[in-house]
Amino acid sequence: PYSGTIFIDPDIISATDPTTLVSVTYTGQGMETVYDYRVGWTTINAFLFDVVWSDGLSCVAMVNPEFGTVEAAQVEAEIYGAACGKVQTCLRVGVHALWIHAGVYSVGGGSNAITIHTGRGQEYIADGILEEAFVHECTHCTLSPMYDAAPGWIAAQQADPNFISTYAHDYAATEDLPESYLPWLAVRYRASRISMADYNTILATIPNRLAFLDALECDLFPIVTDAGIHDATLAPVSFRVFPSPASSWINVRPSRALPNNTRFELLAADGRLVHGTTLIGERIELGTMPAGMYVWRCTADGAPLGTGTIAIE
Repeated sequence: PYSGTIFIDPDIISATDPTTLVSVTYTGQGMETVYDYRVGWTTINAFLFDVVWSDGLSCVAMVNPEFGTVEAAQVEAEIYGAACGKVQTCLRVGVHALWIHAGVYSVGGGSNAITIHTGRGQEYIADGILEEAFVHECTHCTLSPMYDAAPGWIAAQQADPNFISTYAHDYAATEDLPESYLPWLAVRYRASRISMADYNTILATIPNRLAFLDALECDLFPIVTDAGIHDATLAPVSFRVFPSPASSWINVRPSRALPNNTRFELLAADGRLVHGTTLIGERIELGTMPAGMYVWRCTADGAPLGTGTIAIE
């Protein structure tokens, strides 16, 4: 029914909705390998900024030196750090970098980064769909690696009447999930912001995909702050693995002292819970763990303290 789902409605996430952005801090220049749609993979002496969001997540904005000055680069990092900060926590877990360039070229997501060309970004801002585009690209970074080829997702594709967009149909293996996630968000949490025709079209076209996404545990802050999903009022926390590379016994240590009722969970790439404990003391003992990338989430009395990824090498 659609060419691409980021164009369905500009108000699924609007310019006036809250962002989780806390700060954008310049840390210097450094040689970084990034993707640029003009030339492909390339190494640039990027202006680097730490982008911090209020839910415990962060990333590095790597801004092309073509912008000339730190001040000009910071403007771009703040624009796109704020827009990305409007996307729900569970989709930003896999976003480790923003690669920002000039020019009117694609916005893309993958390899734990979002590629942004500011000419296209300004077009999306004018059309009111920059945040919707970020939902799509963040889904590429976080959910696609886990679920694009998951049996449950493939079964939902096969059971549904159609694809939600021609873009999803033409690139079913890689674009169907990101194309479907934004419509899911619209009908489940922003139904009042879309037309009844769009609401009915989405429900009729991808009911099984919607049910698959319903079943995912996904922290929707700041999109939703009720119905069991709470404001992140406690100071965020991060964790590090000690030691890594893996030894016979692995500890995960928090960045600050935590209350004894803190719940820590570690999930495998397929979403399977591999460790869950109520924290007592200053570290979590995992025992022997297979090497790999894990998603962690941490709560206290149901309120999120943070979520992110941990690599065990």
